[in-house]
Amino acid sequence: MAHVASKEAIICVEAIAKAEGKYKHQPEPIDYNNVPGCTYCYPEVASVGFTEAKAKEAGYEVKVGKFPLSASGKASAAGHTEGFVKVIFDAKYGEWLGTHMIGYNVTEIIAETVVGRKLETTYHEVLNAIHPHPTISESVKDAIEVAYGEAIHL
Repeated sequence: MAHVASKEAIICVEAIAKAEGKYKHQPEPIDYNNVPGCTYCYPEVASVGFTEAKAKEAGYEVKVGKFPLSASGKASAAGHTEGFVKVIFDAKYGEWLGTHMIGYNVTEIIAETVVGRKLETTYHEVLNAIHPHPTISESVKDAIEVAYGEAIHL
């Protein structure tokens, strides 16, 4: 994936510059479990982190929420209601384990999960962040609401 190769190149150059005394910081390694996968087809596919099955295999008790884009006002207005957003959280600590999406513009919104996982965000913090309406991106929040029994848009 181009975005991974680009980050690997930056880390390589930083490591060379550090070895030559031209860079003060230690390059941060890539967390390959937090690399978004994007498939540019129709509908688009995007994912990052654990699948529900892999999370359970790893010993997590999970909370899962799935929000259909057919319930999204923006998807309806755009005429692209096929697909869904599925989120997986650790039931014990609320850790965001993964997100999987199929639908209109989902490759544009997977970054919310990548940043949330990088910052060790919990479901509670995402639910309390205001998401713009109507947007496809609010479907991530809607899926989290489903996982925690707080859905109001279904």
